[in-house]
Amino acid sequence: MENTIEKTKLLKVAYVLGIILSVFFGLKAMSYLHGGEMKGRAEHTITLTGHGEVTAVPDIANVSFSISKDAKTAKDAQAAVALVEKKALDAVKANGVADKDIKTSNASVYPKYTYTKTLCPQVSGSMMPVDVYCSGGNQVISGYTASESITVKVRAVDSASKIMQDLGIAGVSDLSGPNFAIDNEDGLKAEARKKAIDDARAQAVVLAKDLGVRLGRVSSFSESGGGYPMYYAKDAMMGVSAVSAPTPAELPKGENTISSDVTITYEIR
Repeated sequence: MENTIEKTKLLKVAYVLGIILSVFFGLKAMSYLHGGEMKGRAEHTITLTGHGEVTAVPDIANVSFSISKDAKTAKDAQAAVALVEKKALDAVKANGVADKDIKTSNASVYPKYTYTKTLCPQVSGSMMPVDVYCSGGNQVISGYTASESITVKVRAVDSASKIMQDLGIAGVSDLSGPNFAIDNEDGLKAEARKKAIDDARAQAVVLAKDLGVRLGRVSSFSESGGGYPMYYAKDAMMGVSAVSAPTPAELPKGENTISSDVTITYEIR
């Protein structure tokens, strides 16, 4: 009798444990399936690229020039550069350029060397005198070269042509520009980026409709792009050692384009 009661108790315990284990493993399985379903949903995405751009007329012109002079002494070479520099800066300021927009980008003084050879004594018995140089020689300083490079930001772009002409008359050694640009591009970049994002989203909406799905959140975003010149007239860029002919009264500025290209990945459901 006691054995029968004991067996009954063991069966009840086993039954209860079986129920508990079944519930436990059932919940685990549901959790796994639910998590797998959510994970699978997150992996369904579409990726679109968008492009946006804005154009603007350049509002500054960058001009650069150099001055280089040779002399027997470093002091004289620097003095010769300073003389031309004063004429050039006076011409630039006379055209309304402020001191804050004039910057020296490089200044240097370096020696020039001459290599001299030693003439050997004439070889005795030679039928004709021939100059023969012995090995070795001396390297001596023959003078100095002073140079200076200056960049100028011209805010009144219509005066760039006159500034170029006046700098040539002042006797600068090298003159290049004007390089037309936009002084503050941040606002234009933001506008171009918004257009690119709107372009990508518009494409995503159409594609989602065609696929019969709904757009979810943005899972990734990247951007590339920048400003580039849309058009420059032939005479708008110059590089000359001296201005030999008058420059046009007004150089064509063309337009600059600020662009943005974005790549956006959307989750779909």
